[in-house]
Amino acid sequence: MKGSSKKLTALLLAAVTLTAAAPAAVRAQEVTQETQQEVQQTQSTEPQEGDEVTITKEDKPYLALGGDLTADQQHKVLEYMGIEASDFDQYDVVYVTNEEEHKYLDAYVPKEKIGTRALSSVMISLADEGNGLKVSTYNINYCTAGMYKNALATAGVQDANVIVAGPFELSGTAALVGTLEAYEKLTGEELNEDVVDAAMDELVTTGELEQSIDGDAEDVEAMIADLKAKIASGDLDTKEEIEAAIEEAAEKYDLKLSEEDKGKILALLDKLKNLDLDWDSIASQAEDWANQLKVTLKDAGVWNQICAFFQKLLDAIKSFFS
Repeated sequence: MKGSSKKLTALLLAAVTLTAAAPAAVRAQEVTQETQQEVQQTQSTEPQEGDEVTITKEDKPYLALGGDLTADQQHKVLEYMGIEASDFDQYDVVYVTNEEEHKYLDAYVPKEKIGTRALSSVMISLADEGNGLKVSTYNINYCTAGMYKNALATAGVQDANVIVAGPFELSGTAALVGTLEAYEKLTGEELNEDVVDAAMDELVTTGELEQSIDGDAEDVEAMIADLKAKIASGDLDTKEEIEAAIEEAAEKYDLKLSEEDKGKILALLDKLKNLDLDWDSIASQAEDWANQLKVTLKDAGVWNQICAFFQKLLDAIKSFFS
């Protein structure tokens, strides 16, 4: 695994690996949820949250299915993904094992939280330039679409469609690991372990922040994207500069951070800034968050300031890499 492009690939796939790493209070164990299978049979066919993603076999997607799915559970997952059982043999598929989950996640999540069965699954396809990152989830009860998107952007991925699904509500650990494998197969790129580690760290940290901070989850995700964009500008080199940026971002998104929260964010940003990532992609993802805020901002002056800020970032990035 050599070169920055392979490092970028890593993060992308890792991104999805991290959904598993949630705080103990909210992380559902897939092993524990075996007992809930009979209780949670009735699920909506609409996405739990995220975008309205449609992927067809013409998009040449890759599937990563939980290796412990029963036949009925697999049919349910395929239904969420829009795949007819009769067409299943026309898709490229890999299977994720529980051993693989532990391989990628034991450093971040207690083993008992990961569970003993791999059930959650993912389908991913590359999209046309300008499509952006679109993610929808079915029966994944911890990681949000925004968390996936941020981590994927850290990997340098700008245009992809992703569907994550479980047969009933799950933490999503197998699907996250599966995204790593599926994307690797889809692109033919090997993963860089350092970037995978950083992606897992990002998802875990974001999830923990969303649990500890009294605020909207989307604001937390937007704050993380914003801070990564500032790192991308190359203006934040010292610990003091990063700490000041964290304080500024918390105020901007009206989030009250504890000292522990600030320490987690600082550690994450310090790790990311030392990796060879596609910072232009990261800044672009931050702009997407800013665009989402536009519909809720009543003060045009505030919006203009945000637009000017991100335009300045992009100009700085282009100059930095030229």
